[in-house]
Amino acid sequence: MAGVKLFTALLLVFVTIGGQWAAAQVHHVVGGDGGWNPSSNLGSWSSGRTFRIGDKIWFTYAAAQEKIVEVKSMNEYLTCDVTNPIRMFTDGLDEVVLESEGARFFTSGDLDNCKNGLKLHVDVKPHESAMAAGPTPSAAVHITGLYMALIGLLLCSIMAL
Repeated sequence: MAGVKLFTALLLVFVTIGGQWAAAQVHHVVGGDGGWNPSSNLGSWSSGRTFRIGDKIWFTYAAAQEKIVEVKSMNEYLTCDVTNPIRMFTDGLDEVVLESEGARFFTSGDLDNCKNGLKLHVDVKPHESAMAAGPTPSAAVHITGLYMALIGLLLCSIMAL
């Protein structure tokens, strides 16, 4: 009886989250222990990392001496052009949620620091589960109906016990 209830609870959670297992969210502290500062090698820090939708990146820096600018394009990133920013971060501890797939560009607001490499390019990838081939929309409707039928059968069998 307890095994059936546990199975039912797990099945309900699975169906509730859309038929996919929840992906783990990763928190990336930019630059690691060194944080966002001119002595950090951000290129080396980011080279072995995978950034996915839902992950968060954290910028830690001395707010009195630095600001971080998110720019729109690779060209603005490469030339340290911060004249038309998407966003500016000035708190010293800033969280950025990676909500969509694609490239994001962050630079130092200080032109000299940016030209000396204090900038970060993040390529946000889809969830690992989204990378696997999923069912077609018509199949997804059928699968959802199948899940609901299974839940109904399980609930009926539990009530009969």
